[in-house]
Amino acid sequence: MTATISHGCISRWSSALGICALIAIIRPAHADPRAVIELFTSQGCSSCPPADKVIGELAQDPSVIALSMPIDYWDYLGWKDTLADSRFTARQRAYSRVRGDRAVYTPQAVVNGSAHVIGSDREGIESAIFDTGKSKGVMSVPVTMSQSGQDLTISVAASESQIPLHGEVWICSISKAVPISIGRGENRGHEVTYYNVVRNLLKIGDWNGGSKSWTVPLEEINREGVDGAVAYVQDGSRDKPGPMLGAAFTSLH
Repeated sequence: MTATISHGCISRWSSALGICALIAIIRPAHADPRAVIELFTSQGCSSCPPADKVIGELAQDPSVIALSMPIDYWDYLGWKDTLADSRFTARQRAYSRVRGDRAVYTPQAVVNGSAHVIGSDREGIESAIFDTGKSKGVMSVPVTMSQSGQDLTISVAASESQIPLHGEVWICSISKAVPISIGRGENRGHEVTYYNVVRNLLKIGDWNGGSKSWTVPLEEINREGVDGAVAYVQDGSRDKPGPMLGAAFTSLH
């Protein structure tokens, strides 16, 4: 695993983006997720498949929300990522700007909007979940989501924290499993399955610490193959994303 473009795709760029944050599934309070993990990955990165597998494993854990956000800056290496979105590249760079480092690489996992770790390092991800969970407000705000017909209702509870909390509320539509046969580039000849791939995202409002709900027509976030949704509350803004305050996941029907 190197920091060069020609090997492994672990490269350092300056900048970062800030967009998607998530949503909480309807379940008892004790089952609220403890972490949101965003994996910045690429079909053109030979170091990424082990991280994609880790995200698939984490996606089975109801205590975390694991997301794949394919980036596009390796497309010139010979294979155009079929799932990539320039908004994810921008989000990754925004995280880097907020942290004040130059750490933009693949596979990179950002945990709870603050810590970053190599995406294939399962132990490192667990450690980052533990460490970020010590910060006040992180994943402390209950979020719920329900579907009625062709509408999703996202509800964010009032904060019980003694410190003022506020943030942006986002919803992401996801495809739970997407197998891709890669024809060129570093992973040519391989089929890789990507899990909880974000296919669309939408800011639905601002949260200022009180109880609030939003209703979103599914047509605003839907794409072919979408079978789930995540909503989240995140401190900061699109350009300066901060810690995750709460999130939820639900299957769509």
